[in-house]
Amino acid sequence: MKQIETIAEGQNYKAVNVGSWEEVTGYELPMGPAVIQGKVFVGQAVGTTGSELSFQTLVPGQDSGFLHSHKTHEELYIILKGEGEYQVDGNIFPVREGSVVRVAPEGKRALKNNGKENLTMLCIQYKAHAFTEADSPMADGNILQEPLSW
Repeated sequence: MKQIETIAEGQNYKAVNVGSWEEVTGYELPMGPAVIQGKVFVGQAVGTTGSELSFQTLVPGQDSGFLHSHKTHEELYIILKGEGEYQVDGNIFPVREGSVVRVAPEGKRALKNNGKENLTMLCIQYKAHAFTEADSPMADGNILQEPLSW
């Protein structure tokens, strides 16, 4: 089974590497009695405090294995490579590299690779309705007047 590699860490950061998109298929995620092949959660590995994120690679013909919803978490699915079908609340639509799908907590969701190559996605999970206007990137960001040290 593939393992997450720590690249660097310090007081205010941690960097990891999950490998190439093709290597994501080597991860196994135990989910109760089943094991999901090709999925890895990364949030805990880097110490996130406001979200969770995972990568998943589905081989041709593979689907996510089950419909699921959440109690409080909204999800963003970002298709990084390949093509497939996404299902939310019984509606099925095509997705491909560059597609971004947001699903509210209550949405019943699943993903399927119906293409000829691997489909790799990034899922970002966070508490729904947590961001306000004050949390926008322009309001929250600080541009520092310090030189870069490349």
